[in-house]
Amino acid sequence: QVQLVESGGGLVQAGGSLRLSCAASGSIVAIGTMAWYRQAPGKQRELVAQVTSGGSTIYTDSVKGRFTISRDNAKNTMYLQMNSLKPEDTAVYYCNADIKSYYELGSRSRWGQGTQVTVSS
Repeated sequence: QVQLVESGGGLVQAGGSLRLSCAASGSIVAIGTMAWYRQAPGKQRELVAQVTSGGSTIYTDSVKGRFTISRDNAKNTMYLQMNSLKPEDTAVYYCNADIKSYYELGSRSRWGQGTQVTVSS
């Protein structure tokens, strides 16, 4: 079995910072692109940022210059450093990764359980 476990969410005042982590574990052969998504109440889940296995990154416009995505391939872990947080960043943040396991043919997209980020004004 392969698992993605997020951590690092919480309550922070506007202008503050949080660092999210996403650790992949289990019978992993390879991890491809990893990404952070978020879903605010009453809204669709949206891509926040993604990082390829080679380190290339993309960000949604609303977080450019404030958030930084990174990964440690040796630890099968991805991070999201969030600075200058705004109330509109409040959402459940989900980790996503394309992972090939020993027991499956090809890679499969997998999700973590989500971590709540709340930014107060």
